Amino acid sequence: MTGIQKLYLLVPLAPLFGAIVAGLFGKVVGRTGAHIVTILGVAVSFACSVLIYQDVQAGNVFNGTLYTWATSGALKLEVGFLIDSLTVMMMLVVTFVSLMVHIYTIGYMSEDPGYQRFFSYISLFTFSMLMLVMSNNFLQLFFGWEAVGLVSYLLIGFWYTRPTAIFANMKAFLVNRVGDFGFLLGIGLVAAYAGTLNYYEVFGKATQLASMTVPETGWPLITAICIGLFIGAMGKSAQVPLHVWLPDSMEGPTPISALIHAATMVTAGIFMVARMSPLFELSEAALSFVLVIGATTALFMGFLGIVQNDIKRVVAYSTLSQLGYMTVALGVSAYSAAVFHLMTHAFFKALLFLGAGSVIIGMHHDQDMRNMGGLWKYMPITWFTSLIGSLALIGFPFFSGFYSKDSIIEAVALSHVPGASYAYFCVIAGVFVTAFYSFRMYFLVFHGEERFGKAHASHDEHNDHHEDDAHHDEHHHGLAPGQKPHESPWVVTLPLVLLAIPSVLVGYFTIMPMLFGDWFKGVIFFGENHHGMAELAEEFHGPVAMALHGLTSLPFALAMGGVIVAWFFYMVAPSIPAAIMKACKPIYTLLENKYYFDKFNEFVFAGGARLLGRGLWKVGDQALIDGMIVNGSAKAVGLIAQLSRLFQSGHVYQYAFSMIIGVFILLTFWFNRG
Repeated sequence: MTGIQKLYLLVPLAPLFGAIVAGLFGKVVGRTGAHIVTILGVAVSFACSVLIYQDVQAGNVFNGTLYTWATSGALKLEVGFLIDSLTVMMMLVVTFVSLMVHIYTIGYMSEDPGYQRFFSYISLFTFSMLMLVMSNNFLQLFFGWEAVGLVSYLLIGFWYTRPTAIFANMKAFLVNRVGDFGFLLGIGLVAAYAGTLNYYEVFGKATQLASMTVPETGWPLITAICIGLFIGAMGKSAQVPLHVWLPDSMEGPTPISALIHAATMVTAGIFMVARMSPLFELSEAALSFVLVIGATTALFMGFLGIVQNDIKRVVAYSTLSQLGYMTVALGVSAYSAAVFHLMTHAFFKALLFLGAGSVIIGMHHDQDMRNMGGLWKYMPITWFTSLIGSLALIGFPFFSGFYSKDSIIEAVALSHVPGASYAYFCVIAGVFVTAFYSFRMYFLVFHGEERFGKAHASHDEHNDHHEDDAHHDEHHHGLAPGQKPHESPWVVTLPLVLLAIPSVLVGYFTIMPMLFGDWFKGVIFFGENHHGMAELAEEFHGPVAMALHGLTSLPFALAMGGVIVAWFFYMVAPSIPAAIMKACKPIYTLLENKYYFDKFNEFVFAGGARLLGRGLWKVGDQALIDGMIVNGSAKAVGLIAQLSRLFQSGHVYQYAFSMIIGVFILLTFWFNRG
């Protein structure tokens, strides 16, 4: 291996080393040792990613096998790396956001008894995600896929003394297994019909796969493969109806909300579909399926953000909606726009989650936005960075979110994929919804009347989620009467400032090479009939001209409309939302119950499983196994023994009589046969 290729190994192994030290030797190295070794591991990983990025920019790519794990006939199961422009972009995003989260965790988890364990988990999560994005074959992709799922299970249930956290991590684990079943079927079809799991070998056989059908069904094989793979992405990237785990995952500590829901786990599905563009381009049916699922998620999950009062849940529903936008871009073959939005979103969403965590620290672990207000005076850095994150999220011109979000909307407008009209309506309406719930949160938290430091009862059970653990007394949540909030320590505010910078600038500087340049040349492929990105390129005249034109566009008008309505409703006339809620009670109830997805799952799937389990227990276990097989066989033996005892009396005349009867029966049987 060359010098630069040795760095490829160091990128995932450095965080793994930190995770092992903090996890197995946490008591030996102590709290300081645990955060030093894990932060150093991720910092090394980030530095190596920067060097690899420079090497890739110089035109050097790598696709090779490091280790052959097993061979089954012609099928080789290998561990290998594919280092190209898409991989290196993901490596930079994952390692940078992870580094910020590691630093932030020092301040956020400072009083937690599981400090070393938490650092071990987030470092292990970083290793798993890097193995996923650096893989050059489906086996390693699946290993990384399952590893991030496992570590997210551990992180969501980090406070394992809380029943809600245990319920949430089990829900995340089970929902992701549903998606992974489809993912595994897709990989199985690839292995069976392509005879290889290596990406580029499979891509080389893509046209051959497109001409085949699935036996017995007559389905086009390429469509079955793509939909199977995308069902896996629906679980990981929380698309309807497999989205139900993500809002509940807020039960974990805030740093993991930023890590899982910003740059890493939830974007794994988006990355995977972009990587598989040579396959998806050959199936119009699969693209339409992707498009409709993404559009539905983008709009209808945004509506749910409007009725949330927990600050973290608002940001979580925002993540669901933005993942919908990325999925829509994939459905119209704008893979580069999807990945571009993945990158910009990683920075501003991590910023919003960490900003929410900073507010929670300042509010003494009260997450209810109705108990906040006027915080900008007390937490100026958190206030200003949260404003930057909110402006990037709503796509305000010149901010990074504007360049990626508007590119997706334009790509949908130019698309002719079946379902594009519905998708365009969803993404354009979603602009207003996003602006409304984002600035509803911003105004309720940072401006208006100060509602903290008062004796108040909990508003309702559903939204009264507090970050809690074994050593926090529940009655000490929130500020005591007369108590004021305070700005968070520098280890919390420094990551906010460092994430705010790319939230403003990264879109401006990268839109040209990533969307309209050669950055993804030879990595992302477009079919002959999908010219959306080419048409966008003709209209693009530089980032400044795009932003200035954006000031006159429909999305900008809708975004500003959302901000103004939020300001009027919550700053000027706060009685209006209450009146609307009363007038539209059925709609509010529908949104409050999250479209009844959870109740449906509990009644149909969990209830069905309970009925099945009860039936198997009563009929299968008690009646059949215990009653018939175990106890029944014992009773049969006992009955035979009782009958045998009748002939074992010890009297000679009874034995003689029995012998005569036996001879009589034998002779009768013999003569009857004759």
